[in-house]
Amino acid sequence: MAEAAAPAPRVRPDGILALGGVCLLAVAPPVLEALQADYLLPTLTRMLAYGLAAAALDLVLGYGGLVSFGHSAFLGTGAYVAAALLHHANRGTPVVAWPFVVSGTSEALIILPAAAAVAGILAILIGAISLRTRGVHFIMITLAFAQMVYFLVLAVPEYGGTDGLMLPGPWRVGGFPVQSDAPRYWFAFVLVLLFMLVAQRAIQARYGLALRGARQNERRLLALGYPVFAIRLLAFTLSGACTGVAGALLADVAMFVSPDLLSWQRSGELIIMVVLGGQGTLIGPLIGAFVLLALEEELSAVTEHWMLVLGPILLLCVLLFRRGIWGMVSRAAYSG
Repeated sequence: MAEAAAPAPRVRPDGILALGGVCLLAVAPPVLEALQADYLLPTLTRMLAYGLAAAALDLVLGYGGLVSFGHSAFLGTGAYVAAALLHHANRGTPVVAWPFVVSGTSEALIILPAAAAVAGILAILIGAISLRTRGVHFIMITLAFAQMVYFLVLAVPEYGGTDGLMLPGPWRVGGFPVQSDAPRYWFAFVLVLLFMLVAQRAIQARYGLALRGARQNERRLLALGYPVFAIRLLAFTLSGACTGVAGALLADVAMFVSPDLLSWQRSGELIIMVVLGGQGTLIGPLIGAFVLLALEEELSAVTEHWMLVLGPILLLCVLLFRRGIWGMVSRAAYSG
């Protein structure tokens, strides 16, 4: 008797929508060039960088249930690491960060790992203390650490202090200078895509199940013998490192860094992006970043009091879309 053929795997509607979004982002540079709107590429690159930071925050906020107000520290740290390496490469002087002395460089394949490493180390230090608390105490401690880093950067006059620091030139990737907007966009797009693929695999693995389990019932997971503190610390560290990469991308797009990237308002914006797009989805925060930054761009062009208009819009979105924009779109796709 012939064996029955295995049923073909069902294609998820939200998966089709996500793939369609990836395709749209992939063809953005040639399409914008054809429409003579390639001046929008820096804005799209900035959206991708913030989307990466928001998706990284979602690892601890959406999947870990930890509301961190300190991710601006990692965002700004990544940006300043990139700026410092470029600044010293231009001057021909070493970067002195006791007890280390390293040479400056304009190579992106060195700058990005350096930004991730420094932001990741900072995340380990902050997380090792902050994760021993819960609720409002965790929020306030992460906020306090972010403010400490903010004032520390202000105290370093070599990097501009309150005025910030202009980057002396573009990155090099594999020795080739990235001087136009399209290569910058492609570079950011590939990094975001790689992060999404790796993070999705991690969330679907046993580690991701343990992280979500710690959010839902910490006591039960501890009773089963899981190292909850280590699980959360790893998520916090990875989130901080990836946020540092996003900060380095922002520095390259703007060719400028300022302490504003380290302010608590940036942490608030990242949380808004996560909630607006949809917590615990990875792709939702990316959508939230695009929507929030697009609203800021359009409203600021209409009125200087654009924040008064943006606030009620965000409030309505949160009240009407309890699961975020991506949650609403996914539900509509399944019901359709």
